[in-house]
Amino acid sequence: MAESFPRVLATDLDGTLLRSDGTVSDRTRRALEAAWATGIITVFVTARPPRWLDDLVDHVGEHGIAICGNGAFVYDVPQRRVVIERAFDPDAVSALVADLRDAVPGIGFAAERSDGMGRDLEDPGTDRPVGKLLAQSAQLEAPEFHRLVMEAVGDRAEIGFSGVHGLAEMTAPGVTKAAGLSMWCNERDITAEQVWACGDMPNDLPMLRWAGRAFAVANAHAEVLAAAHEILVSNDDDAVATVLERLVAP
Repeated sequence: MAESFPRVLATDLDGTLLRSDGTVSDRTRRALEAAWATGIITVFVTARPPRWLDDLVDHVGEHGIAICGNGAFVYDVPQRRVVIERAFDPDAVSALVADLRDAVPGIGFAAERSDGMGRDLEDPGTDRPVGKLLAQSAQLEAPEFHRLVMEAVGDRAEIGFSGVHGLAEMTAPGVTKAAGLSMWCNERDITAEQVWACGDMPNDLPMLRWAGRAFAVANAHAEVLAAAHEILVSNDDDAVATVLERLVAP
């Protein structure tokens, strides 16, 4: 049974904490501030890379940790810097790139790193550590692209597919949103039962299943709605704020 007063509120960003236009509402900002004032830790768990978080502090205030890049990076929000990186082995990236080039017509690559993105790379693994490897093919429809990528990669990476033109997002084996959150909590003696989690998409499911209590926003994917302990209002109606307000209410 989850505690009535969690130590951590973990939330996805896009489609969950953020409104559809990518903003944080005034209500949500006030709820975050009130939660921090009462000692509740907020962890933002997102597929976004670090370079997309540099202005997050302007929206959420001088608090919070982000587990980003699908678990590849831990980002200190107020300091605006990556504090932990869980990157691919460089040789593993080189092998993946070579095999994918052989298997997938017209494939191109980019690499998310702690200091930014590298595009159109011949071998993304040879210069600096890669937290997330991105791949895309303009020549193939998404279903065929997905099939070929999964066959070529096997268990050598964690694979997620974005709805944006069939983009494949790969992290090192075992590096996921859920694993990143679990590891961060374990290092601080925070148990799963002390964590409440909010999400909207299938890549949030392992995190939601791990947490003591799972919330789905009303606009969530059907699988997420089915897995949640509780369904909230939509992200545009400040779903995460409603949870935080419940925790800090007198």
